[in-house]
Amino acid sequence: MSFLIEYFSQILFILHGMVGSVGWALVVFTVAIRAILLPLTLPSIKAQKKITDLKPELDALKQKHGDDKAGFQQAQLELYKKYNVNPLAGCLPQLLQLGVLIVLYQTLLHFFNNPTFNGVALNFNFFGLDLTKADKTYVLPVLAGITQLILSVMIMPATEVKDEVSNTSKKKAVQKENKKEEDVASMAATMQQQMMFIMPIMTVVFALQFPAGLALYWVITTVFSIGQQYVVSGPGGLVTYFKRLQL
Repeated sequence: MSFLIEYFSQILFILHGMVGSVGWALVVFTVAIRAILLPLTLPSIKAQKKITDLKPELDALKQKHGDDKAGFQQAQLELYKKYNVNPLAGCLPQLLQLGVLIVLYQTLLHFFNNPTFNGVALNFNFFGLDLTKADKTYVLPVLAGITQLILSVMIMPATEVKDEVSNTSKKKAVQKENKKEEDVASMAATMQQQMMFIMPIMTVVFALQFPAGLALYWVITTVFSIGQQYVVSGPGGLVTYFKRLQL
């Protein structure tokens, strides 16, 4: 890892000499890294999109097989085979990507802790911010949280429960089933909302503690991920979320 940290540091130093600041060097470096990692991330996103598209058929299989878990698993495998879907596609690329990001994180910490590199004073000023210190203006942490929220909503599968039980029937049995349906929908929506906000909040908290340069990196890489996600699978859960806000 020390070799990779030194290698990444050299690249940042070269970019610093080209663009004149660590901030812009970090922007260019982050975009370049994410572009290089595209072959690793796209298979995972495409596989997840296929599985999301098959959700109605998977739900139908669950209802058909009931408590027969073995039967459902077999039917699920046959469905994946029919549509050429590999649920494990992208797992190894994701692990490789995680390894690269860990090295990059360590590189940034090493870079920000050294005011000079190869005897050259580094410019850590980025729009008035000192990238080696925590952002006390809250601009980058808030941007990191907002972009993470947008990404979280996009990748969150739309949790919708069909209104299959009549809401107008006066029969007690039907009303009971309708109540169950509403409870399931409410629980699913609550869980989705909780999961959707946890990551952005954690992102803001961490961004407030770490050097502003790391927050800048997180904003750039998340914006890149948003664009990548949109190209591959469209707005995703954003549509459902905004519909709920309008209700």
